[in-house]
Amino acid sequence: MLKKVFVFIALPLLLTGCNATFTNLTPQTQVRNPDNLYPVEVALSSRQQSLRWDTIRPQIVVGNEFYKMRPTPLMTNRWEGLVPVPAGTTSVHYRYKFDFNYNRVGQAGADSAISPEYSLRVIEGTEK
Repeated sequence: MLKKVFVFIALPLLLTGCNATFTNLTPQTQVRNPDNLYPVEVALSSRQQSLRWDTIRPQIVVGNEFYKMRPTPLMTNRWEGLVPVPAGTTSVHYRYKFDFNYNRVGQAGADSAISPEYSLRVIEGTEK
């Protein structure tokens, strides 16, 4: 009996797990620019067949701040955005957060996936 209950509880977890893989396409070091905004780009891949790709809402997370991302032109699984790095600051740590819906029996479910932490180092134009 316990085995049947375990299978019944575990099955939804197996079906809804995102299995997301994040590929950070951003260089770890960028030269300081006048507007203090630095482009970042990420590719997302997932083995979750129920994922509704048209519902993905990606964000960049820096500390407690969230910055929206937009789809990269001509790509279906890549997004880009800008990370602010204030003058006088030489590095920033950030993550990507993807909110999305997935198909399930009845109404669509909502879930999210968060990437590992990445670092961006900003150097002055004279540094190497």
